[in-house]
Amino acid sequence: MRNPVPAPAEEHISGIFVVVAAYNEARSIGDVLSQLRRRYPNVIVVDDGSNDDTSKKALKAGATVLRHMVNRGQGAALQTGMTFALRRGAKVVVTFDADGQHSVGDIPAMVAPIIDGRAQITLGSRFIEDSSSIPFGRRILLGAAVVFTRLTSGMRLTDSHNGFRAFSSEAAKRLDLQIDRMAHASEIIDQIRRSRLPYLEIPVHIRYTDYSMAKGQKTVDAIRVAVDYLVNKFVE
Repeated sequence: MRNPVPAPAEEHISGIFVVVAAYNEARSIGDVLSQLRRRYPNVIVVDDGSNDDTSKKALKAGATVLRHMVNRGQGAALQTGMTFALRRGAKVVVTFDADGQHSVGDIPAMVAPIIDGRAQITLGSRFIEDSSSIPFGRRILLGAAVVFTRLTSGMRLTDSHNGFRAFSSEAAKRLDLQIDRMAHASEIIDQIRRSRLPYLEIPVHIRYTDYSMAKGQKTVDAIRVAVDYLVNKFVE
């Protein structure tokens, strides 16, 4: 078990912006934001065309809420949130899931290498430390995604589809996500490789619940994501 990383110093907190892409997450968004807002005042929720109370609950929790009028996909929502964060003067942009899987306690470890200059990008990995809590089916799917990423991008990552990431402002400015939906995860990796900016994988904790598992990708969804990515890569 690693030693916990101290929280960022107060002078850095104001420069850390957390971007949360959300679609029909009224059930979980309030709890997620209440935990985030205890430490990080700059939380941006991009409501990606939800038809429930996601925006209402996010506003009540004190987040800045941006809204897509139609559901465009997580890639589009993240790009909207990162662009807005940079315009507001973000020094570090953290992407964080809305379904309660990610731990706010892992944010210090994610942003520390960027703040101290060891990296421009950090990528959360659930496989660096104890991964025994990952359900078997999800482990197989994630393992296949890692192999796919290595074959298509050459990036030797241990966890290629983890939505917990952090970017320096310089790195965030170089991202230009064109794939709106879930294939954006592979597109991000391609853009990181092309940027040649230094990156690190950081061990993070993932909390699996019935709710988050129900919303997660199934095998057929993963196949669609792979096809979507390859089509976009070919067109590019």
